[in-house]
Amino acid sequence: MSGSAKVALPRPPWRCYAVGDIHGRLDLLDRLLALIARDHAKAGGGPAELVFLGDYVDRGPASAGVVERLATLAADLPRALKPVFLRGNHEALMLDFLAHGRRAEAWLNNGGGATLASYGVAIDEDADKASLAATARRFRAVLPASHRAFLEGLALHHSVGPYLFVHAGLRPGRALAEQDEEDLIWIRGPFLDASEPFEKFVVHGHTISAAPDLRANRLGLDTGAFCTGCLTAAILDKKGLRFLDTGYEAAIPWLR
Repeated sequence: MSGSAKVALPRPPWRCYAVGDIHGRLDLLDRLLALIARDHAKAGGGPAELVFLGDYVDRGPASAGVVERLATLAADLPRALKPVFLRGNHEALMLDFLAHGRRAEAWLNNGGGATLASYGVAIDEDADKASLAATARRFRAVLPASHRAFLEGLALHHSVGPYLFVHAGLRPGRALAEQDEEDLIWIRGPFLDASEPFEKFVVHGHTISAAPDLRANRLGLDTGAFCTGCLTAAILDKKGLRFLDTGYEAAIPWLR
């Protein structure tokens, strides 16, 4: 675990599992869900939340499968385990491409081609604007309505007790009610460098670290699943903080 291991976390009024960035790794998602189900049953199966921090699509090979799994997850979970799904910047890029065909370059440069491929939509890497518009039309035609409804229904943040769950982070110095959507799903430097406490302790994804990144004011859970094979979940309950993960297949390339 990076950062400070001596942080005294606030005790939540409930049990919560928070899951980091999945990025098209359905294999890892299924393995982590099995670990969570086992832990939840071992703890007695009482009321708990399962919060997904966003970035379900892109980069990995099975974005379509991940969206299908999450969109239907509530029916597969014990009634006491409530899922909560947050929006990441990759879902925002995907939805923008679907709705308007805008920011196509940004989406493709961030792994959007892998998502298109998972839905059976081919794309030319050197495509011009007209070709990208045609690709967007083909994508809209094959994307299941249930997948689009799931993506459009994602929340920007989730707050319970002393904790705030969000994809990327918060703009320091602003109240939660004044936060900008772009910051909630995109921010890095100002948030990651902040040492002052926020309104609540922040649990987030978005920025990859070699291990869960625990600081006095935040906890980062993106361990680069798409390239490391390690998908991580934090367990927050009255006993403190623990982690579940799928193990590492490889180091993060730029940390080698």
